[in-house]
Amino acid sequence: MAKTKIAYFCQSCGFESAKWLGKCPSCQQWNTFVEEIIDKGNTASVPTWKVTSNTQQRANKPVQVADITFSEEHRMQTPDKEFNRVLGGGIVAGSLVLIGGEPGIGKSTLMLQLALNMPNLKVLYVSGEESERQIKMRAERLAPLPLEGGVISAGHNETPPSGGRGACYVLCETSTQNIFKQIEALEPDLVVIDSIQTLHSSHIESTPGSVSQVRECTAEMLRFAKETSTPVFLIGHITKDGMIAGPKILEHMVDTVLQFEGDRHHVYRILRTVKNRFGSASELGIYEMLGEGLREVSNPSEILLSQRDEPLSGITISATLEGMRPMLIETQALVSTSAYGTPQRTATGFDTKRMSMLLAVLEKRCGFRLGAKDVFLNITGGIRVEDPAIDLGLAAAIISSHEDMPIPFKTCFAGELGLSGEIRAVNRVEQRIAEAQKLGFNQIFISKYNLPSAGQDKKRMDLSRYDIEIKIVSSIEEVFSLLFG
Repeated sequence: MAKTKIAYFCQSCGFESAKWLGKCPSCQQWNTFVEEIIDKGNTASVPTWKVTSNTQQRANKPVQVADITFSEEHRMQTPDKEFNRVLGGGIVAGSLVLIGGEPGIGKSTLMLQLALNMPNLKVLYVSGEESERQIKMRAERLAPLPLEGGVISAGHNETPPSGGRGACYVLCETSTQNIFKQIEALEPDLVVIDSIQTLHSSHIESTPGSVSQVRECTAEMLRFAKETSTPVFLIGHITKDGMIAGPKILEHMVDTVLQFEGDRHHVYRILRTVKNRFGSASELGIYEMLGEGLREVSNPSEILLSQRDEPLSGITISATLEGMRPMLIETQALVSTSAYGTPQRTATGFDTKRMSMLLAVLEKRCGFRLGAKDVFLNITGGIRVEDPAIDLGLAAAIISSHEDMPIPFKTCFAGELGLSGEIRAVNRVEQRIAEAQKLGFNQIFISKYNLPSAGQDKKRMDLSRYDIEIKIVSSIEEVFSLLFG
């Protein structure tokens, strides 16, 4: 009898060991190793999927880069402009995309909505969590299905309609071998897996969702996507820490990692790029969750800014960038006398350590006594911002709340605050100014170091083409003098 191969895997990071360990040497977590059967000696080596006759095999020999023939990159365009932006301009043929997010945030809704509306394409939606009837109910709620396209159970090899929406086929299966048989018969243009943690391969004798099963199923999907040039979308679960469940190698294997996030108490959802081999890794798409599905938000600045009838202290507007998109966000600050011995420092949507740095600069350079004050910061809309260009807006909001003096209406800020109190330059300030002018703001504060010097080209930044009043500042003391006199 052939011997069974057994290994131990860390459930936190995927580290493999030949014996059980109490503490993982990779992630330093305790009691995370589980035993898994990864190979059976009497199992025949059967290919995971059969390559169809029209598949072009890649050459298994070294080729010089100069000899590789490359035509213009063709991307599949989806009806969702936000999704196209996040992917870098569309879906790349043969790409493997992983989408993660909290339970109930809308991952399956987003992918089913995409599968139902892909133009002139056959899409196979593989679900290991829902039945065909449940998917049909969700599809009817998302959008009314036209007569020429709709949800079709896998096994009926019809061709998609010639115009308008393509056909969406549903397959409720968890075995990768059975999935590849249906893929071979159907030959879809796009495959959606919901979710990768529910799949299992017969070559690995462990439960679905384990480290070895997730790694093997992802490797099979990767080989299929690359050899057939068929895009594959994988929906992934996340852990309680917010990380994608499974080994870390899962994120390394795929081409693109998208994070679908947002507060469940808010109607807005954010699709953020974490990794992208075919585009920018800092893009962001915003959706609004409605009863009919997810609606893309083309102008996020309008939803992130609240409508106020009268000026209030502690509220400023900052110009930030997410990828290639400029946005105006509302930054709020509240400074109050501490009722306890140790003052509280709380920030929502902003780094707490950077907030402590801003408070130290204001106390040292401007003379504000904030050591015994409670300070609360909030970025409205439920988003998290890491752009240092909002430092100036946050500092102005803290000063406004401390002095209980409101910032003038239609005033925007874009600048990074240094440790010596200077206002540092930020990148792509022209786009920030143009966004503030488009939304009707009267003035914007920027750093004087954003202006071209005498030895640089003056045409690089021409302030005369803007109708908005541009305030040029160099230090936080100058900002305080201009705002409050």
